[in-house]
Amino acid sequence: MIGPMELKIGALWSTAWLVVLTAGLCAQAGTPAQPAPAPQGNQPQPTFRVQIDLVTTDVIPRDEKENFIADLSKSEFEIFEDGVKQEITSMTVSHGGRVSNILAPPPVLASEGLVLPPRRPVNDVSGRILVFFVDDLHLQVGSTGRVRELFKKISKQLIHEGDLFSIVSSGPSSIAVQMTYDKRRLDEAINRMTGSELKPEDIVNSSSGSGTPSEVRYRAGVAFKTVYELLKNLNKVNDRRKALVYVSDGYDLNPFADARRGSMDANSPFLQNELQRNQNQEANAAGEEQRSDPNPSVAGEFSDAELMSMLAELTREANRSNVTMYTIDPRGLVSPLSDIDQQVDPQQWQEFVRKSQDSLRVLAEETGGIAVVNQNDFDRALKRIDADSSDYYVLGYYSSNPDPTQRRRKIEVRVTRPNISVQSRKEYVLRTVPLPPAPAKQQ
Repeated sequence: MIGPMELKIGALWSTAWLVVLTAGLCAQAGTPAQPAPAPQGNQPQPTFRVQIDLVTTDVIPRDEKENFIADLSKSEFEIFEDGVKQEITSMTVSHGGRVSNILAPPPVLASEGLVLPPRRPVNDVSGRILVFFVDDLHLQVGSTGRVRELFKKISKQLIHEGDLFSIVSSGPSSIAVQMTYDKRRLDEAINRMTGSELKPEDIVNSSSGSGTPSEVRYRAGVAFKTVYELLKNLNKVNDRRKALVYVSDGYDLNPFADARRGSMDANSPFLQNELQRNQNQEANAAGEEQRSDPNPSVAGEFSDAELMSMLAELTREANRSNVTMYTIDPRGLVSPLSDIDQQVDPQQWQEFVRKSQDSLRVLAEETGGIAVVNQNDFDRALKRIDADSSDYYVLGYYSSNPDPTQRRRKIEVRVTRPNISVQSRKEYVLRTVPLPPAPAKQQ
């Protein structure tokens, strides 16, 4: 996995604090401290070890016909971190779901005083781990049938015998199926899937102004928190291709802003626009502050920046855990006008759809996956996900950069064999490791 490269600096902290504490006690004693003896030439100097975890990344090489190349050797791969070439220390290949260990990683050095038994070699086994996230808080009620049909296709086309999978939902469907091989658990979950996304009129009536409505922010937070916890759990799984299939309509933290401000054209079919405009006029007549935002463009920019920050945190955790996200918008090819039986202004609706689909594209593209948005051919998309999670290499290396302050690391994988394209992760970010607390000062 692309796990955190944790730096073992606890010993350094403890030693430094011991030196300071000893000097303080000598000063309090009132007697001059004895001069330290001159160091001898052969006296060993203390050393501190910095341990960096094995960094692994999935690589999918294809030829000009998009066929997977399964016969590449270690010498034909090159990995660069921040432009510096790294030494490949481990390499496995999965072809047709069967994993072969071509180059095993070196044994991890045991801590002093701890004796571990030798590691047993792992036989060729299926390496497919699939996690399905059903974001029913952001699925239209009218799309419930489509979502269930989509997962029936997933059950037949994507999940094979021996695959380990899990299903979790964000809202009222209350789905929480732990890792299992039993496809009957998936069939049970399909019958419980129900969309509960807010309707446009609910969003407009929930608050005024161009800032993010509280209910919209809350629902997005619940969805992202759920996925974040899934990714942290997947971080514990090593040497396996981990795919997260993310089914959602996407996110927009500033939806239908003009309608909520009441500043749309008077001929707009959005009835809520007229209601909002009347409320603003009544507030002005009463001498109160106008409810519309005095600077709507700035508020909208803050909402968009907040969404990008939330998406970035998810993709960082996915890259740390070496998880590839495949996002699917079950609405399929979205028409210019809404099909949810609401009087939605066409321009506002198109903007809402664009931003929500862009959020799904970010999650997929920044983790090495694909976004299945604005298309109805789910069969083709599932075949692509199936191929990506069955045919791949896992390359591992120990980073030559021990600097903990450089948290964001760029990764580039190249293949020396000509006419081969490479699909792989672009970067990973080190997780912040807090220092141990300092001892309490003695009175």
